This record gives sequence, structure tokens and C-alpha cells, in this order.
Amino acid sequence: MKKLLLACSVQLVAGSFLCAQNSQNNPGSNHGNKFEQLGGILPTPNEYRTASGAPGPKYWQQRVDYDIKATLDEPALRLSGSETVTYFNNSPNELTFIWLQLDENEHSSTKNAGYQNSSGMPRQTSVAQFENLEKAKQDNGYGVNIVKLTDATGKALRYTINKTMMRVELPAPVKPGQKFVFNCDWNYKIPDRISMGGRGGYEFFPEDGNHIFTITQWYPRLCVYSDFQGWQNHQFTGRGEFALSFGNFKVQMTVPADHVVAGTGLCQNLQQVLTPAQYGRWQKAQTSSEPVEIVTLAEAKAAEMKKAKNTKTWIFKADNVRDFAWGSSRKFVWDALAANVEGKKVMCMSQYGKEAYSLYRKYSSKAVAHTIKTYSKFTIPYPYPVAQSVEAANGMEYPMICFNYGRTEKDGTYSETTKNGMLGVVIHEVGHNFFPMIINSDERQWSWMDEGLNSFVEYLTEELWDNKFPTRGGPAWTITDYMKLPKNQLEPIMTNSENIVGFGPNAYTKPATGLNILRETIMGRELFDYAFKEYARRWAFKHPEPADFFRTMEDASAEDLDWFWRGWFYSTDATDISIDSVKYAKVEAGSNSPFMRDTVRMATLPKPQVPAYDDISKQRNRQDPSIKFRTDADTSLRDFYWRYDRGLEPVDTARYRVPQNASVEAVDAASAQKFGDKHFYELSFSNKGGLVMPIIVEWTFEDGTKEIDRIPAQVWRLNEGKVTKFFMKDKRVTGIKLDPNRETADIDESNNTYGNPIPEPTRFQMFKQKQGAARGQSTGINPMQKAGEKKGF
Repeated sequence: MKKLLLACSVQLVAGSFLCAQNSQNNPGSNHGNKFEQLGGILPTPNEYRTASGAPGPKYWQQRVDYDIKATLDEPALRLSGSETVTYFNNSPNELTFIWLQLDENEHSSTKNAGYQNSSGMPRQTSVAQFENLEKAKQDNGYGVNIVKLTDATGKALRYTINKTMMRVELPAPVKPGQKFVFNCDWNYKIPDRISMGGRGGYEFFPEDGNHIFTITQWYPRLCVYSDFQGWQNHQFTGRGEFALSFGNFKVQMTVPADHVVAGTGLCQNLQQVLTPAQYGRWQKAQTSSEPVEIVTLAEAKAAEMKKAKNTKTWIFKADNVRDFAWGSSRKFVWDALAANVEGKKVMCMSQYGKEAYSLYRKYSSKAVAHTIKTYSKFTIPYPYPVAQSVEAANGMEYPMICFNYGRTEKDGTYSETTKNGMLGVVIHEVGHNFFPMIINSDERQWSWMDEGLNSFVEYLTEELWDNKFPTRGGPAWTITDYMKLPKNQLEPIMTNSENIVGFGPNAYTKPATGLNILRETIMGRELFDYAFKEYARRWAFKHPEPADFFRTMEDASAEDLDWFWRGWFYSTDATDISIDSVKYAKVEAGSNSPFMRDTVRMATLPKPQVPAYDDISKQRNRQDPSIKFRTDADTSLRDFYWRYDRGLEPVDTARYRVPQNASVEAVDAASAQKFGDKHFYELSFSNKGGLVMPIIVEWTFEDGTKEIDRIPAQVWRLNEGKVTKFFMKDKRVTGIKLDPNRETADIDESNNTYGNPIPEPTRFQMFKQKQGAARGQSTGINPMQKAGEKKGF
């Protein structure tokens, strides 16, 4: 019964699956189970979604158009905007309210989704961690501020904000076929994306005093209202991404006059925002198959030195897209080329700072072109006029634009790991234009339909870039270590995004590997490719669900694959929370940590990065006369490592001195004094009853006062049996009790009080964390660098 209850809890999240995942027709036999049809696991076909996996005759989806004006205040690090939203009700239902996403509330300490993870008492920690503990219950000033919300006539609308969501009450019901227009003014403080995390924000470059802004999930935007779940109502926690409706966008961004703006869609006023020379280069790029620098490296460096005080407004339009994102910086070099994709011209572009120049200038725009051409071959022709890659020490995707990583050494050299990582992330993020920007699945619920399908076509694309590309997201042998893990460390692919422990293998690699097994071993390329293209064709610019994919793959191939979906994709309880142990500690300012000392180690240079095994896909690709690898068709893509991997450059086996910079430094006196008087506790809890509930902790201090901490139930989501939490208190604790007001129906209160005396404190060191290299930054030494030194360049 426990397994059946688990199946219910996993599947009912989506609201469209019956509680029959682990039911079996012949459970006492050694046959008749593994090949049982999916049956009641899949939703019943209807007029909206057919048994074939195609949209039904009455399929519908909503549409939303946006007209947005935004202003970027760089000195204040603030973004403000006003938008007019037109919402079209294409559903058969009358709507009395609508829901919007306020994703930027993720960065707010008071308006975020409230999900927490287990945390332990560290042996060493940073001042920043203590600051975060201290500020956890204070308003940090981040998140969306709604300034005004009115209907088309200017009448104020009633609204309610629930964490990262906002419900707007409609003045009159919006009937099927009608539309509703409203206006919203808003602003928010832009977060430091490097220190705070997240997809959008800014990165500051202290060497030249400039920023790169990535403005993502930045405007209040409509949730999806669908036939399969009604309103999308999962809060945004930072992991599960976005469920969005298609529409048309007009966006005006007012930014410092020396900024270059990259955005979703086509800029409508390039002649006004560029210099005549730059606009001339843009015109030249329209017919160039090689990247043309529209904003040159020299121009970008000059802009870094003198910052404009006036502003310019860039105007973009994008039709039939589900979202809009943009980047802005005076640091940007901008190059572009024209690619012919299935008979249509697509401008493939890149924006990047000088820190990434040697990699991005050579590879980025050509990798963009290769990606959309390859994905078009395996899915549908790329429908948009632009595809672009922006270097931002990041990895995230939006329609027609994505943000990637990949920076070089100061001398312009780079490691092979950095190069391949940069190429992989560009291909992956550009590929997301297809999954889920066009084939528009619900990322907030099913990560694998976004990341897994995209990782599979990414693998195909990397294979066609270079036959020796060291991809690990496709060949069957690469997933075995993950699948050999104990069962308590695994979860089905069919698991909600927020609740996955092994997120990378589960949502990316295992689905991609499964599809490659289908293509190469079970179905064969011809059958698989036809069915996969049919799925893309059927669900382009629509909202597919897992059953639509499973059914289409079978419908278009005449292959019964239920056994595969069952085995590869699908494969429990009263409240009793126990407090098991308490640890108590005080801090001391660290001065002798090994992490504070600069060191030098001796190391050999990395060997060529070639696959450990020449898999079946590589073999067949070499034998297929219709395939020409991009590095063979365009020899300008061959660099030192292309030769190195083929033995055309000697492997240097010498040992070199590699400096290791200290990662931390001693704290200042003020921080040592500030945190030296704090009291730190680690509490361990057990979920003995099996039913997850909030953990409510009452603290009694030595002066007789009390305080209560409330930990949401989501703290159990990565380990349903045991949790530890780390706390900072201003006073010494003498007693701890769980659920003091009997709020959770705890069936055994004898284990809710810590009956032993609180232990005497141990000590752990405190230090300041030094900022490390940005993601994708090439560091240390590399074969390319040493070969250049020996050759005298």
C-alpha cells in the first residue's frame, strides 16, 4: 500500500494522472507485468487531447500580448516598468480572476516561495552565511513592487499577492472569446546574480567598474490556464522553470546611451541607437556567412572607460513567443552572421565582454547557426528571425536569446574543458528555443520534457559538430553509474521538478539516454526520427503533456513502447516528528586554516579530451555519406585542441608549477566581535510517522524568554526521513520543544522535547570567503598556453 500511496502523491501533482501507477494485472507471476499497457496511468483521451497523441478537434490555449516600457537605472541598480497586457480567453470557461507570476520575488526574503533545504552546522563558514542567517526574517528590499494596477479605463483593480504569484480579480467575468486589457506599473531592485544566484540580475566587473545585466523573468506575466490543470499554481522556487502562454510583444528599454542591448525579437530602431559605422556593419552582416563585428572590441573597451550620463531607448518586437528577455551592457562586443535555415535567413548573433572574446568571437555565432540548423533537421524549421548567445557566466534560455558562460585566461588562451563547456552550453541553451520555447511544455511540473528532450537533441547536435566531441548526455554507458545507486537515492523521471535529488541525471541525462537507446537500438533511426519530428510538428506553439509525447511516438512509428515508458520513466502515513539530537557551538575567527594559505602544486597538463568509448552513434555518423561534420566543412573552427585530439599536436607530459590561491581570508575585528557572542545550534529530526509536516520549534532561553521558529513542510522534500537544521540565536538555549501548541496532530509527544541538558559548546572557525572565478572561466595552465610559449607566441 505504501508504494501505491507514493504513486498517488507523485502523479496527482499534475492533476491529470490516475492513482494506478504500480497496479499490476498479474502480480503473483513472473510475466505479464513489465509489458502491461500503461492503461489508467495516462489520462483519458478527450476532445482536447486524442488517444493518438495529437491535439483534439476542440484543443484550445490562451494568448497574451504585452506592450512594455522599461527603464534601467544603472547607478541605482533598479528596473522600473509599465505594461499594457491584453489577455484573450480562448477557453470554453468563464473567468472571474487571472493569475500572474512575480518570479523576481524569488530574491525577496519575505515574498519568496518559502521552500527550504536541510542545513547542517559547518566546520568552517563565512561571514556572509551568518549575515544571511541574521537577515533571514528581515525584508531585504528585493522582489517586485506593484505601483499601480488598473483596467483599460484607469479603474483600480483588486489583487492579492501570494509569494511569487498574484491574483487579479476581474471587474466582470471574461467569457469565452472575450479579451481583458489591463495596465500595471512596477519596479524592483536588481539583484547581484553572482552572489545571490538566480537567472536574472547583474554581474559587476571591479576591474573596469561596469556591469552586465541579464534581465529575465522581469515583468509580471500571465500563468498558463490550460485544459489539463486549469491555472498553473506551482510557486517559483528557482528550480522548476516556467509555464507561459504565447503572444506578441512590443518592448521599449531605456538604458544608458553607451549600452548595447540584446533582446528577444528584432530591434525596430537600430539606425537610431547605433552609430552610422555600426549600422553599416549590421547591413553587411545580413549577407555574411562569417561573423561581422557590429560593435567592435575596440569600441567596447572604449565604452568601458567613459560612462555615458544620457540614455537611449531601444525598441524590440517579437511575435508568437512565450516570453521576452534581454541583456544590456557597455561591455558588449556584438557580432552577427546570416544563416540559411531550411530556406529562411536567420541572424545568428553573440554579445560578450572582452573577458570571453577569444572564445566567443571564434565560436559562438557559428555554434548558434549550427544548433538551429541541426535542431531544425530533427524537429521543425526554426521559425524566428534571430537566434543569439550572450556570455554572462550563466546558462539560461529564453525565446531567441540565451545566456551562457565561457571566459579565457587574460592572455586569451583557454583550457579544452572551458572550450568544450562553452560549446556545450551554447548548443544546449540555443536548443531550448525548440524545447520548451516552441514545443511549449510545462517546465514547472515536468523538467524532463524541457531539459531531457533538449539534452537529447543537444547530444545529436554535438555529435554533428565534431565526431570527437566528449559529450556524456546520450550514450547508454554514461548513465549506468547513476542507475546503480541505491533505490533510496533515485526517483522516477516522472517526478515534479522541486522534489528531485539527482536533478542532473534525472531530468537531463536519463531521459536523453533513454531516447538515444530508442533511436539507435530499439526503433532504429528512421522510425524514431519520423515520430520525433511528428511530435514536434503536432505540438509546436502548443502545450504538450507527457502522454502526448508517449502516444505520438507510438502512433507515428507503429511501435508499442508502453513497456519502455513504464520501465524507464515511471518505476508513503501519520505525523510523528522526533527531535533526535542537539549540537551547540560558538565561533572563533580562523587564522590557521589551510584554505588561507597560497600554495603551489606540481601537475601535468590535461590529456586530449576524447570519448572513452567510440559509441555506436559516432561510428554510424562516420559511415553515413550524407553527414559532413561542421569542423570539416568549416576548417576555421579547427583550433589547437582539434589538432591536439588527433595527435597533430604533441602531448606535453612535463610537470609544471601551478599556483593555488587561497580561497578564504581572516575576518575583520568587527565581524569577529559581532558573531563571537552568537549561539549556534544544529538540531536533528526524524520523520517517524511518514507524513511530512512543518517543523515547529519552541526555544527557551536562559533568561526565561521563549521564541518559535516555523520550518515549512517542504524541508522534508529531499529526505523524507531525516532532516538537520542550523540556527543562530542571540541568547543561550536551555530548552527545546516541538509543536508546543499541538498544531500538527503529532501522535507521540514523548519525543518532542529535548530532555537532556544542552551540551557545552564546541568551536568552529569563521572566515571571509574570497570571490572565486566566474563559471566557465579558464584558470590555471593549459596545453594551448604551454604550446604557445614553446613556439614563441
